Amino acid sequence: MEVLTAVYTDIGISKQTNQDSLCLKVAETSHGMVVLALICDGMGGLSKGEVASASVVNTFSDWFDEELPAYLAKNELSNIQYRWEQLIQEQNQKIAEYGRNNNVQLGTTWTALLLIDSKFMLIGHVGDSRVYRIQHKLEVLTEDQTVVGRDVRSGVLTPEQAKLDPRRNVLLQCIGASRIVEPQFIQGTPVPGEVYMLCSDGFRHMITENEIYHSFSPQVLVNEGVMEEKAKALVELNKQRKETDNITVLLIKIL
Repeated sequence: MEVLTAVYTDIGISKQTNQDSLCLKVAETSHGMVVLALICDGMGGLSKGEVASASVVNTFSDWFDEELPAYLAKNELSNIQYRWEQLIQEQNQKIAEYGRNNNVQLGTTWTALLLIDSKFMLIGHVGDSRVYRIQHKLEVLTEDQTVVGRDVRSGVLTPEQAKLDPRRNVLLQCIGASRIVEPQFIQGTPVPGEVYMLCSDGFRHMITENEIYHSFSPQVLVNEGVMEEKAKALVELNKQRKETDNITVLLIKIL
């Protein structure tokens, strides 16, 4: 398996700091190409959101470097989800304790994608950042853990109503600010030709799924230069349409 990748992040038009943190790691291993991608969207008073998001990103970056090789050597891919669950619970306690000690409330979303050649895919998710899969159509793989997302799933709101609902950014849980965190996990197998997109919620409110699909469909993303160009163009379109949040997008195309 070979991959093409691109990332783009922007502070946006109104925030004083960029509280989004991201990580993209690609390594050639005895199991083939391995990719780790994650986006964490931090929130908190006194500009502490980036502390929470960076803490989680750094934890998973270290896991990739220090622990993943042992899972690969022992071919224990099915145990990775359990370890990710442990790391999230540890981070939830650590960030909450930091907040108590500094008298500030802070937290972060967490959306991670691990690809191990064409053998294994794992998605882990807390909050309202997203993973999309784009091939013949656009699919949202993660569930928005928000009040509005819950109401859409239960039929109380339509997707169209949800886009305009003032509660659309109210999270049901996030790392560091929730007593209990229950991540969503998805396992699967990556397929050549697929594009995976991770994004913070600031990337998707002001543009349509149709615009995302036509910019990021596999036949359009012919090389990494085009991927970066298309990512930047949609970020700029969000800003033109007055998106006020930080904006982050990460792309992986499987060859």
